[in-house]
Amino acid sequence: MTPAATPAYRRLSVEERRSQLLAAALTLFAHRAPEDVSLDDVAEAAGVSRPLVYRYFPGGKQQLYEAALRSAAEELRQCFDEPLQGPLLRRLSRALDRYLAFVDEHDTGFSALLQGGSVVETSRTTATVDGVRRAAAEHIYRHLDVAEPGPRLRMTVRMWITAVEGASLIWLDEDKQPPVEELRDWLVDQFVAMLTVTAGRDPQTAALVGALAGNGRN
Repeated sequence: MTPAATPAYRRLSVEERRSQLLAAALTLFAHRAPEDVSLDDVAEAAGVSRPLVYRYFPGGKQQLYEAALRSAAEELRQCFDEPLQGPLLRRLSRALDRYLAFVDEHDTGFSALLQGGSVVETSRTTATVDGVRRAAAEHIYRHLDVAEPGPRLRMTVRMWITAVEGASLIWLDEDKQPPVEELRDWLVDQFVAMLTVTAGRDPQTAALVGALAGNGRN
């Protein structure tokens, strides 16, 4: 009997190996505070040696954390990258579905991963997180079809993004209650409510609220 062929070993490319290490780190950072994750933990999770982790991230855990944060930030940016088709509120609902799925997947590490409060937090990590918020705001302006949002509209959108972040963290603290679909609809309603309040003081926002009233979710 001919012995079964042993599968050929395939050496990973530099980019593939880096992606593997980042995926392992993200999984760990998603469930533990960054200061509680060691390079040995990352090496074990990836099935490689500690020196190999250092080869790709010579700056140690700080460099690895920042790279993992940038990877997570890019994923979050894509959550709001919704095609400009169909009713606005339905588009917003789909974007929130993706955002909340990310929060759900990363669970208790969401705060440490994206909201700061870690001993490894730096100006670079803060800028990365702030970049997600700014990207989300820009996507919302596009969906509102507003090329030059005024200060009141900008403030309203940024306040809503902050509310989404805060609600997500509280939702995790509350054992993911209410159900995620209810949370999503509530956040969409809050967006409309905040725009409505601002509309009383800002003609630009008032025009948007009028368009939303005729558009709805359908």
